[in-house]
Order: sequence, then structure tokens, then C-alpha cells
Amino acid sequence: MVRSIPRRCRADGARPARTWMRAHWRSLLVVAGAVSGIVAFDVWLGTCGFAGCPSTGDIQAFRPPEGSKVVDRNGVLIGRLEYVRRVNVPLARIPSHVRQAFVATEDRRFYQHHGVDWRSVLRASVRNVRSLGVREGFSTITMQVARNTFTRQRATERSLRRKLVELRIARLLERNLTKDQILELYLNVIYLGNGVYGVEAASRDLFGKSIDKLNVSEGAMLAALPKGPSTYTPRRDVDRAEARRDLVLSLMLRDGYLSEDRARRAAERPVRVANDEWRPAQVNSYAVDIVRAFVDSVLGGAPDVGDVTVYTTLDARAQRAAERAVATQAAQIQRESEWSGHARGDRVQGALIALDPRNGEMRAVVGGREYERKGFNRAFGAHRQPGSAFKPFVYAAALASGYSPATMVDDSPVQIDAPGLHWRPSNFGDEYLGRVTLRRALVHSANAATVRVSHAVGESRVADVAHLAGITSKLNPVPSIALGALEVTPLELASAYATFANGGLRIQPALVKRIEGAGGALLWSAPLKAAPLRVIDARDAYQLTSMLESVVDEGTGRVVRQMGVDGLVAGKTGTTNNGADVWFVGYTPTLVAAVWFGFDTPKPISDDASGGRLAAPAWAKFYLTGWREPALSREAWQPPEGLIERTIDAETGDLAGQWCPITQREWFKPGTEPQSICHEHGDPNEMWMRELPDRVGTAIKKLFRF
Repeated sequence: MVRSIPRRCRADGARPARTWMRAHWRSLLVVAGAVSGIVAFDVWLGTCGFAGCPSTGDIQAFRPPEGSKVVDRNGVLIGRLEYVRRVNVPLARIPSHVRQAFVATEDRRFYQHHGVDWRSVLRASVRNVRSLGVREGFSTITMQVARNTFTRQRATERSLRRKLVELRIARLLERNLTKDQILELYLNVIYLGNGVYGVEAASRDLFGKSIDKLNVSEGAMLAALPKGPSTYTPRRDVDRAEARRDLVLSLMLRDGYLSEDRARRAAERPVRVANDEWRPAQVNSYAVDIVRAFVDSVLGGAPDVGDVTVYTTLDARAQRAAERAVATQAAQIQRESEWSGHARGDRVQGALIALDPRNGEMRAVVGGREYERKGFNRAFGAHRQPGSAFKPFVYAAALASGYSPATMVDDSPVQIDAPGLHWRPSNFGDEYLGRVTLRRALVHSANAATVRVSHAVGESRVADVAHLAGITSKLNPVPSIALGALEVTPLELASAYATFANGGLRIQPALVKRIEGAGGALLWSAPLKAAPLRVIDARDAYQLTSMLESVVDEGTGRVVRQMGVDGLVAGKTGTTNNGADVWFVGYTPTLVAAVWFGFDTPKPISDDASGGRLAAPAWAKFYLTGWREPALSREAWQPPEGLIERTIDAETGDLAGQWCPITQREWFKPGTEPQSICHEHGDPNEMWMRELPDRVGTAIKKLFRF
């Protein structure tokens, strides 16, 4: 059965304007005189309140806020500094029946007046004078736009002064925008309940579809909401909502926007709302939190600038990959820790910081296993022992002091005796290498050899090199510095490793390039950087990088290769003595990333925790899924001038002979290269004859002993 539009909703019973004016002519004279005088004075004064009037540029550039954007280095959206439940749409995407519903309901003479409907002003003024209060408003669509854009600070006031400001700005809007532009602004700024602004967001929220998919009944339902968004929402009271919608349909019929038949059919449709409320996609991350804090620091004292766009150095692909790598690896470590009985209800945490070693621009920031709003960012703030990941600074100090990658060092049990100190560090698994080259000592992360090198070079020198490279935390020059017993942050470690990757130049980490306001107005830009300071000899940096490549190729970091990472990669694992912290810091010519896992309150992760087994896989996952190494970078690590090439015996450090089983191409600073040929590996026949007397003597001794 077709239901007709209720009589209570019809608009054809309105009292003619002439009759109404005759009945209230005395009140009209008083009100008209007062209002005209006040408005004339306000227009003559030409002000819009204490904030002043918006300029033509302000009006034409205004766009309803959707939340300030954070974009990556390629302009890809990473997240928003705040979330507004609004989606701006052009007027052309809004169906004509939706526009007509709002005009018929909110301001039927919208296309005839110039911002102020004086007939409504007089009618409302009479009622307000009679009631000695503000009983009725007279806002047009243009005035509502003014209220929701340039007079938001007065939005809660119900005063004549506020109305006068709205009148003034409404006239400016009409002078600088077309009617369609004003209507577009209105349909995007209007509040429609449930925290939603604008017709597009409201359509998604109530009906689960975009505004251009709405039928006449649904469009009328949206137009029914501005009068009382919480009162007329169909989620609260369907009958009341349908009654209000029917009123909107009758107004559209009155003004000729709908035929009788079309209005009746629309009124017969039951209101059906979506099951789920609409929320804008929220990309929360520690990286966005850092950007938010930075923007607050540089724009916090500035006036309201509306939505801004923050251009960062981040890489959206790298950021997503970093978050996945930390989350999945932390979950895997958690299972292992629980199985071994170490977790006991605590959650394994992780952090990753990645930056470009050439300029310090951050590419990814992960401050924890899972994002926590304004939570503790471990990439920036967690001071933890780096363990063996600190050893490259020991070897950098050694190279600067005259050592070479082929210098022989002793990896046997060592004891450091000093006043009040008797320290005997041991190698992992109590396995020692004996006499080895500096390269092999680093490749196999030999603790004893590293402690001897650090002590010989001087712990103060080691601390100085680390500080020059980029470590900012305090480093006491104690013997245990060699094994990373002092605390640093992941950001510090990544920044300092960048010095090795770029040939010895200290970089300054950077995150934000510039901040733009509406229309691309520049609000802040990063100052020009000074030329990077050389803190390590380019030759030392190259030698150390070559040694750290061997760590990845054949040493404690070889899991990176096993997982499929190829090309130029150098890095170092790190594990603290009790297995409370595991690290891997790896780098290429264009990317350096530090990965850490552990508990917030330090304690062993598992019985055999190590950086190579637990942290390096996360680095490899991040690199493989989050970074595309430029082809040119494959040729980036070339030996600088001032180095000479030699092929040495990898075991003895001497120049290689033809019978040496394992050789190594090595680069040396002049004067540090080996001078003698290896005598340990000679012609097998000659070696057999040379050893014959010893072999005969040994056999005779065994014979007589028998």
C-alpha cells in the first residue's frame, strides 16, 4: 500500500508573508531599525572580530580539514597527524537530488539572496524580541559556511555579535565565491552527527556507500540531520528519523525538486543503515608520532594554519616492511623465550631504525613490537648494551693507529688486571682461534682478541672514535668498552655505522624536509646542511667496510646471505653476555639499519640467544621486502686513493705464496702491507722433506716407548 506524505510534513499551509507582516509591523519597525543600525555600523567598521576578516586568498584557498597529512619522500601518504571523519568531495560528485534536499530544507532562497535572507532575519528577530531571548535563528547556507570555517572560535556563542560576524563573512564569501562553490563548501563542512562531517563521510557512515550511490530517500535522510544530528539519526530512533525525512521530501516537493509520485515512492522506503560505523583508515606508527612531535615543536606557537602536509624523508615501502619484520620476528622470539622459560609473562620487544648513510635521511622507524599511541619509542630512547655490535669502533681505532686487516692478533684466554679490576672475558662457547688476522678476529667476533686490541690501542681512543662517528651517549674508557658493555640507542648505532658506509663522514639524522599549509604555502623547511665533517680516514673506513662484508659473507652475520640478500652488504651482530640484548646492524651504500630485540627490563631472552640467529633474520626480511637497492650502488664501494692492493695468506697475514690454501685480497695503507711471503704453506714435497727428521724422531720415540 502506497503511503502518502503525512499532512504534518506538508509545507503548503504556511501563512502568507503579507499577512504575517501586517500582524507584526510594530515589532518589525523596532527590530529592523536596530538591526539595520548595528549592521550598518559593523559594515562601516569593516571588522570580523578580533581575528580580522579573511582575505580573498584565504577564502578561495580554504578547504575543510581532513587531518594534516604525513607523506613519504615520494609523496605517498604515510598517516595523518590527527583524524577528522570527513572526506571532501567536489560538488559534481554529489547527486543533484542531495543538493536539492539540503537547499530546500536549510535555505530555499539560497540562489536568490546574497548571503543573508532578510525575510528570515526579520521573522527571527521579531520572535526573539518577543521572547526576550534567542529563540530562532536566521542562518543561510552561506552563513553556516561562515560559522563552520572562519568563525569556528565563536561557534558556541549565541549572541548578536556572533551573528554580525557571520553576516560580514557571509558577504565576503558571496563576493569571492560562486554559489556552487559555497554549496560545495557547505556540503563538506556541515556536521551530521556521530563525529562525522560532510555528506560523503555521513553517507559512508550511515549507509555504507559513497554519496554518489544514494537514492532520493537516503539523500533526504542526510538533509534531515543538520537540524538535530543526534535527535534525528536513524541509529537512535528510526520512526523519528523517517518522520523528519518525510518533511524534507515534502519541502522538495513544495519547491518543485520532486514530483508527487517520486516523493511518495521515496517516503515509502524504509531507512536502512549500515551495520558498521565508518572510520577513516588510520595508519598509526612510531614514525608518525615522531613527526607529530616535531610539527608541534616548530608550529606549536603559530596561529591556526588548518591542515598541513608534512614532507618527510621516510619511505612508505620501507616503513611497512620494517614494521612487519619487527612484529613477526619479535613474535617468533617470544615463542622461543616462553618455551625456554625466560619470558614468564613479559613481552619481547624490538626496534628498527633505517637511514641513508649518504645524508642521514631516515627511511623507517619502528619503536616497538606493536604500536602504542604516544608509547615509548625504543629506536630513539632505549639505551641498551650493544655487545659485539660495538666492536667495529675498536677495529676502526686500531686501523687509525697503524694496524691493517692483516695484522696478527692473539685470540687466546686473556685477563685484564688493574687497580680493583681482575677481568677475564671469554669467547662465545669458550672457543679460541689462537693467532689470527685482524679481519678474522672481527669476522668471528673473537672477544679475547678484541679486548687485547682495545687495550693496546687505548680504551680512550676507542671511545673517541665512537663519539666522532656519531655515538652521543657517555662512554667511559673502561676495558669492557671493547665488548659493548656501555649503553647506546639504536639511532646512535645506526648513525655511527653510516660513517663507515659513506667513507668516513659523520651525518646528522633527519626526518622532516618541509611543512606546507593550504595551497602549498611554505610554513617550515629544513635548513641547509653544512658539508659533512670527515671524522674517519676514508682508507680506514674502506678497510673496515671490507672486513664487515666478510662478517656477512662468512662470519656471524652469514644468515643474511643464507636468506637471499646479495650485493654489497656489510654488518655486525651483537649479543650481550647474558643474552639480554641481540642486535644486527647492517648497511649497503644507500641504507644502514640497526635492529634490536630484548625485554624492556633486561633479562636473558633464551639459553642460546645471539644476534646472528635472532636479530639478523629481521634485518634480512626488512631489506628483501622493503628496499630496492639502486643499480649504481653496486659500484659504490671502491678503494679510495692511497691504498695498495696485496694478496695475502688469510691465516698468517703474510704475502700469499703459490701453495697457500686460503688467500685474501687485501688493501693496505702504504707502510702497513706485509713484506714477507708466507713460509707456513710451501711446496708439499719440500715441506714433507723438511719435516722428515721430526717425523723419524717421533717414530723412534714411540718405538722405544712401546
